[in-house]
Amino acid sequence: MKSTVPEQSESPLLDVFGRPLRDLRISVTDKCNFRCPFCMPAEVFGERYRFLPRAELLTFEEISRLARLFVGLGVRKIRLTGGEPLLRGQLEVLVEQLASIPGLEDLALTTNGYLLAKQAQALKKAGLMRVTVSLHTLDEEVFGGMNGRGFGTKKVLDGIQKAAEVGLGPIKVNAVVQKGVNDHTIVDLSRYVKEMGHILRFIEFMDVGNLNQWQWDQVVTADEIIKAIGEEMPLEPVDQDYRGEVASRYRYLDGGGEVGVIASVSKPFCGDCTRARLSAKGEVYTCLFASQGHDLREALRAGASDQDLTDIIIDIWSRRTDRYSEERASAAGPGPKKVEMYQIGG
Repeated sequence: MKSTVPEQSESPLLDVFGRPLRDLRISVTDKCNFRCPFCMPAEVFGERYRFLPRAELLTFEEISRLARLFVGLGVRKIRLTGGEPLLRGQLEVLVEQLASIPGLEDLALTTNGYLLAKQAQALKKAGLMRVTVSLHTLDEEVFGGMNGRGFGTKKVLDGIQKAAEVGLGPIKVNAVVQKGVNDHTIVDLSRYVKEMGHILRFIEFMDVGNLNQWQWDQVVTADEIIKAIGEEMPLEPVDQDYRGEVASRYRYLDGGGEVGVIASVSKPFCGDCTRARLSAKGEVYTCLFASQGHDLREALRAGASDQDLTDIIIDIWSRRTDRYSEERASAAGPGPKKVEMYQIGG
């Protein structure tokens, strides 16, 4: 069915707290080749675990159709996620479809980087603009434990290098920091990424999903991370580039680039959140910590018109009241059950 995208409105679509819809993260698969303990622990997601059958995944055409409608409602940035998105076959076909959407300003992908070297050129040619690669440490033993497979860093580093060669930049490197696991490697990773000329983003260990046994005492806060780096390589804060930017940014005083910290635990930023998430099976989530999504796949496959789907999206966003991280900061005891990160990306 040909998509007829609604005209982009001068009045932004706002949620209950006045937050506009600007960013869409699209999960293209729930599968991953890593078994990171804080996302897909191997004891749960073993060899016999059943991921979504192909028929339940949105097709590329369905994803592209919904993406056009989201852009028509104000989305300017799309990021492809997983699971591990590079496990989805012929991903460059979807990238080409998304890159052709009028009004889309940024098309990026988040990956663990293990398969990136082989696919970077095709993705760039198809229209992908940039990549973010997860690399939590350079320590081989620690990295093997954190990916749950014992994999070394070489393929990830090769992927980053290839992405740089083909122009998928500026490249961002994401690192989740967990106390007692990889916090002793923060400075080494910062120095390496700085020397490579990329942008590093540390992420506080979050209570995403229900499986990672999250505890407050495992969190290394943004202030602690920046203090550790600054003692070796002096920093100064940088202003936000745009509303909804999730990282607190700092530049190196020697002019050697920048580093950032995503502090959703110690310094919640719900008040500026402009993100919606589309799961691999077509559910819209309006918060990374949401308990349930809103099914669009059923309406899609039942023959809904573009206007029908647009109305559903407007209704979902206009009723949005999510502010989980702010509520967590003042709550006592465990919160409600949440969607798993591998289902909707980070």
